[in-house]
Amino acid sequence: MVVRTAFAAALVAALAPLAGADDWPQWMGPNRDNVWPETGVLDAFPPGGPRVVWRVPAGSGYAGPAVAGGKVYVADFVTADKVLVPNFERKKYAGTERVRCLDEATGKELWKHEYPVTTNVSYPSGPRCTPLVHGGKVYTLGAVGHLIAFDAASGQVLWQHDLPAEYKTKPALWGYAAHPLIDGQKLITLAGGEGSHVVAFDKDTGKELWKAGTQKEQGYSPVTIIEAAGKRQLVVTGPEAVRGYDPETGRQYWTTRYDATSGSVIMTPVKSGDFLYVGGYQGKSLLLKLKPDTPGVEVVFKDDGGMGLSPVNVQPFLDGDTLYGYDEGGNLRAVSATTGERLWASPGPVGKVLGSGTAFIVRNGGRYFFFAETGELVIGTMSKDGYKEAGRAKLLDPTNDTGFGRQVVWCAPAYANKRVYVRNDKELVCADLAK
Repeated sequence: MVVRTAFAAALVAALAPLAGADDWPQWMGPNRDNVWPETGVLDAFPPGGPRVVWRVPAGSGYAGPAVAGGKVYVADFVTADKVLVPNFERKKYAGTERVRCLDEATGKELWKHEYPVTTNVSYPSGPRCTPLVHGGKVYTLGAVGHLIAFDAASGQVLWQHDLPAEYKTKPALWGYAAHPLIDGQKLITLAGGEGSHVVAFDKDTGKELWKAGTQKEQGYSPVTIIEAAGKRQLVVTGPEAVRGYDPETGRQYWTTRYDATSGSVIMTPVKSGDFLYVGGYQGKSLLLKLKPDTPGVEVVFKDDGGMGLSPVNVQPFLDGDTLYGYDEGGNLRAVSATTGERLWASPGPVGKVLGSGTAFIVRNGGRYFFFAETGELVIGTMSKDGYKEAGRAKLLDPTNDTGFGRQVVWCAPAYANKRVYVRNDKELVCADLAK
């Protein structure tokens, strides 16, 4: 396979299969790399767009669906309050977070779990994290820190943690948004608090296995595991530092100071060769070079406005040594993953240059599927020479208010069984993409 990402290369040996080959059991897909491996997928949309298999009502939120074992899992939020955004003043809203399991073929609800929450996060529309399905269980992380493990078939709660209460912390401005990671017997997630910025739990029992690190708050960047200097390294990004840990014990290998307290790093770090890149809101951009002989890093550049990209909602995609992603300014960019050099910029599938412009990027074979904030699914290609669009089809209406004059869909889709599954704040849609 031509495509390599920070996640796939390091995780293949470490992670047990999450689900079947045609499933999308977690954030960014089977290998957590935004690669959709299925064949037999259409090359062009039929007139009127792809056939809608089913539509079901949904609550609000930013959490994408997961698809595994003939079931669809989605987390959302319902409230009688009129939610105002962006809520930087952190007004409190009361409501109910839900985790629902649906039949993949029909959309029929199979089970539902609900629990009351009071949220004061910015953009208080609901959960941010895609459910994670593994080994007959499904794990969810709510916007204010409810971490729950369910039996995937029945919905029985197996274990749960209230992260802010147990670790004496509080949700960051935008809530708990770092998707948990399964590594062997461990579920690893950002928690926050003194000495517990990152915590590993036994995935079957919920027992804490180790905790490590202190940062001002938990931040939003999902942890990832890479291999460098002959060691598996857990890379953890927070608002004050990027750190490398031994994923088995939580022992710190290295740290590099990085002040993202004025902005936000939401992407998970991306490894290309000996280089590690991370960036985020308000011009955050950091390129590190990994040491070859012992775990450690050297800073290549930091917050250089003319280099790299600063993603907000969209995880960048690595193809070879080129990183493609949406910059906070609203451009789809291509940059060198090893130097940070900017190669080109385009409005891309969004069609306009809009602040925090969003189109989620997934590769299927030699082309890409983009789910744009407009509710449109777009087929296109990207190379070092630029972006080209091959077709688009409307799946959903944008329903989420940004507070800045436009409605959007900011929920990552799932691709499984030659279908796409995507939701807004009113409905969840399954559409057929078979050739």
